Amino acid sequence: MGAVVFFFGSIERIRYAAALAIALAGLLALVVLALLVGRYPLSLSDLPMLKAVVLEIRGPRVLAAALVGASLAAAGTVYQGILRNPLVSPDILGVSSGAALGAVLAMLLSLQIIFVQIFAFGGGLLAVALVYWIGSRLRGHDPLLALVLTGVVVGTLLGAVVSLLKTLADPLGQLPAITFWLLGSLASVAPRELAVAAPLAVAGLIPLVLLRWRVNLLTLPDDEARTLGADPGRLRLLVIGAATLMTAAAVAISGIIGWIGLLVPHAARLLAGPGFGRLLPLAMLLGAAFLLAVDTLCRAATAVELPPGVVTALIGTPLFLWLFALSRRSW
Repeated sequence: MGAVVFFFGSIERIRYAAALAIALAGLLALVVLALLVGRYPLSLSDLPMLKAVVLEIRGPRVLAAALVGASLAAAGTVYQGILRNPLVSPDILGVSSGAALGAVLAMLLSLQIIFVQIFAFGGGLLAVALVYWIGSRLRGHDPLLALVLTGVVVGTLLGAVVSLLKTLADPLGQLPAITFWLLGSLASVAPRELAVAAPLAVAGLIPLVLLRWRVNLLTLPDDEARTLGADPGRLRLLVIGAATLMTAAAVAISGIIGWIGLLVPHAARLLAGPGFGRLLPLAMLLGAAFLLAVDTLCRAATAVELPPGVVTALIGTPLFLWLFALSRRSW
């Protein structure tokens, strides 16, 4: 019996290592492709122009796509696990709605792009803090259900405020900028903005990595988690805070790009299983590769650049249904 368990365990480890290697190789190949493909295609023979374009234009955008995709995938993996719901995405607690409200306010005040990102980041964090504060004070209800429902309600309210502010915006100047931001884009990412967002995303990732084995306990009922030595309330707050920090940092520089945090964790779970320690790195690699592929397609498919938020929805819907069909038994 022990030999059989060891045999199947070895197969699972080999399968997981192969999935990681393939995802990493695919990501690296997409990075090279994204650096060479665009409105002005380059070849390795164009070294002077290649260096300038890579360092000043395409390089920051490629890094931003990988950062945003990995962050949203990691946050989606966290939320789906700790909230025990396969339909949860990083914006379930209102972070995207809060970030949108902050960005719209900054645009209405005609602030510079760096302040738009600061307002978006702060709005996302404040929205989740409000949701968690309200949800924790709804006594007599399941705490996870209260948190999710509060997130939906607050997110809807903030979305309505965003719609109201759009009607007050200047239709010739402010409204197009607001609409463009809400559709999501990586076109305007600069090295300075990336240098601010990357440390924030890493700061959110560190607790998730350090607590990767304890996060699995949050998938159990709270009573069972306590018997195993965990404080589910405090651990859940810390993990949600870390995932929210990563999401807010991503949304601040890219706008609202959906489906990554919902779709990618399911794909990673099919390959790595439910264990968070194995699921997190694979989901981040797949999320980075997915958004990088989408952004490259948006730049190269047509003469007019397509918004990644729209393309991820067009691609994500059939992919999600396909993954749903593959994993219907485990769901």
